[in-house]
Amino acid sequence: MPHSQHVPAPDDGSAAPPSAQGRAGRDAVRLAVVIGALGVVFGDIGTSPIYTLQTVFNPRDPHPVPVSTANVYGVVSLVFWSVVVIVMVTYVLLAMRADNDGEGGIMALITLLRRQSAQRGRRAAVVLAALGIFGASLFFGDSMITPAISVLSAVEGLKVVEPSLGELVVPVTAVIIVVLFLVQRRGTAAVGRVFGPVMIVWFLTIGACGVDGIIGHPQILKALSPTYALGFLTGHFGTAFFALAAVVLAVTGAEALYADMGHFGRRSITRAWLILVFPACMLSYLGQGALILADPANISSPFFLLVPDWGRWPMILLATAATVIASQAVITGAYSVASQAAQLGYLPRLRIAHTSESTIGQIYVPWVNWLLMVSVLTLVFAFRSSAALAFAFGMAVTGTITITTLLFFYIARSRWGTPLWLVGIGAGALMCVDLLFVAANLTKLVHGAWLPLLIGLTAFTVMTTWQRGREVVTAERARAEGPLPEFIEQLRTGRTSTLRVPGTAVFLNRGKRTAPLAMRANVEHNHVRHEQVVILSVETEPVPRLPADRRTSVDPLGHTDDGIIHVTVRYGYMDTPDVPAALATLDPATTEGPLQLDRASYFLSKMELRRGKEPTMAPWRKRLFIATSYITSDAAEYFGLPRDRTVIMGSDIEV
Repeated sequence: MPHSQHVPAPDDGSAAPPSAQGRAGRDAVRLAVVIGALGVVFGDIGTSPIYTLQTVFNPRDPHPVPVSTANVYGVVSLVFWSVVVIVMVTYVLLAMRADNDGEGGIMALITLLRRQSAQRGRRAAVVLAALGIFGASLFFGDSMITPAISVLSAVEGLKVVEPSLGELVVPVTAVIIVVLFLVQRRGTAAVGRVFGPVMIVWFLTIGACGVDGIIGHPQILKALSPTYALGFLTGHFGTAFFALAAVVLAVTGAEALYADMGHFGRRSITRAWLILVFPACMLSYLGQGALILADPANISSPFFLLVPDWGRWPMILLATAATVIASQAVITGAYSVASQAAQLGYLPRLRIAHTSESTIGQIYVPWVNWLLMVSVLTLVFAFRSSAALAFAFGMAVTGTITITTLLFFYIARSRWGTPLWLVGIGAGALMCVDLLFVAANLTKLVHGAWLPLLIGLTAFTVMTTWQRGREVVTAERARAEGPLPEFIEQLRTGRTSTLRVPGTAVFLNRGKRTAPLAMRANVEHNHVRHEQVVILSVETEPVPRLPADRRTSVDPLGHTDDGIIHVTVRYGYMDTPDVPAALATLDPATTEGPLQLDRASYFLSKMELRRGKEPTMAPWRKRLFIATSYITSDAAEYFGLPRDRTVIMGSDIEV
């Protein structure tokens, strides 16, 4: 899903400037993009070594993995090859090739499917788009669990340094999380500048500690052979199957590689992954495996025990910083998903604050922020340890990965025309791996895996109910508004007596087929109309951003002398609507004279929703739809309208 940091110049592989200075400048930009990607994209997956192996060998697990030489080799090999198959193959090699005008993530796949279903009407595309919405819903569960498990796992290092400090883990974690959410309103621009360097130090440090562990037991390098992973799966399937529920923690954050592609570019993310992140994480896993082979008692906290005694306090501080960065990335990712879902009609209009004048992607969504804070704190106090939360974490991750794989191969076949035999082989192999992980995590259902499923189902129900409710309201509103051509004809022929007053009036409406309720009320009750009337519709295209030359279009509505025109303003789902700015770009020759925008009045129709008797939705969905409508943000603020010149007129609508 797209996160908050946006680098305006991702490397695009364009030809190098001929001069050495130009090449140096381009290299500097590329390096800055790679460093930025390290600070944002890899926070989640880069902190997974803190808790993955510890969770696999957790003796309190309902299906514990016994510590033995064969099992250690098998688990480490399974971790390595799971990362290769899921992260390297599924995301880096495949999914990142499916972009929506440069943007990635599951929302990009959904918009591609929606576009295809609109063009061809394929039922499969509609069903898969709904499945994609469920995958996006699971991300909300991920965004609640990640801050809790990440910060808890880092602060738990206190117990390694001084066991008596164990009681402070939960309170310290809670304080860090509260501070983290309180500073969100200030934006992440200032903090973002140090994210990359901090994560570079993090990866170099965990890689160096891993090398130190490998030197003590170099035989662990044999675990790089896939024979150990396959042997563990086939020879000890009962043990290995349950271990998969924890092994999947090694690939948490894989979705971020895809989601942030639009911010940093595929090439920069791939370089950062291959050059630093992947080697550092694998060295850490191998080093931890070597440490457990040396002494099985080290399963209590192999990550921190891999660090020399003198370096454990600095490592706790560094791990805390890294997990806060990981949390920051997934929190802002939740803002982006919520914002895009609202633009695409799956959530009500949300109040969004842009925290940077120069960076498009940096947004703050207050309602989502406070909901996440309460949810994360609840998880911390309810589960109280990263090991307990790990059971819940895997379900959200495996669900999103499986849905992404399925959607990608459908697009590869239907959009690119990839041969069916090739799609069958690729999808069959990867889906077998993904479904094996899903099945393993389902065994933890009663131990916490139900949590992300419950969160996902709740978010999915809210989004699909809102989408359906909007359709019902739109139909009912269209009936109440009546046809726009007939209304204009009444004004032209004088059948409706009105006084024409000077000035420009802008009526926001859903389209040009029906008359705006506010305009109809102004004519029928106040008996006035303005000299210039702009009926304006805002449309969200299924692309991230639209160029300026496609922003507006004007329709005179059949007459060029009545002062009534229709203007369509289009935005991508990551653009920020600004109606006055869009109107200012119109050519006066197309608007039947220059618009008086400095004194224009803006009219909005406010809908008061009531439950009706028509069986448009189940009664409980009607109540949910109406309840969800209360979080809708102020339309004037959302569309950038001047509040002192905005008039709101109300109307009742039954659903």
